[in-house]
Amino acid sequence: MAKTNFQSIDEYIAACPPETHERLRQICAAVKKIAPEAKEKISYQIACFELNGRNLIHFAGWKKHISLYPIPAGSEAFEEEISKYADGKGTVKLPLDEPLPMKLVERVIKAHIAENKKKTADRGR
Repeated sequence: MAKTNFQSIDEYIAACPPETHERLRQICAAVKKIAPEAKEKISYQIACFELNGRNLIHFAGWKKHISLYPIPAGSEAFEEEISKYADGKGTVKLPLDEPLPMKLVERVIKAHIAENKKKTADRGR
């Protein structure tokens, strides 16, 4: 992907490898459903949603996987479930040769929303 300076998430998705388009759209739709007040944006030249003035979740399409950033903190069971997809510092890698684990993606989004609300509340004190 040589292009940068994307103006929208749709423009970003269109520039990603074609095999990622549907999965990226599913993630985008899940964020919109779970956090309808979140705003679309481009951050670090990848797709992002913002909530309460803070970046909520970033996602990107690559040749062999979809990435979600950052890995949210959660319960021990959640952390165990997500550990098989964890890569490096703060990246969730979802391989294209496996079904997209939408329930896990939704849990990641909800964990980010909870963290966002906590940080927003802390900032207000």
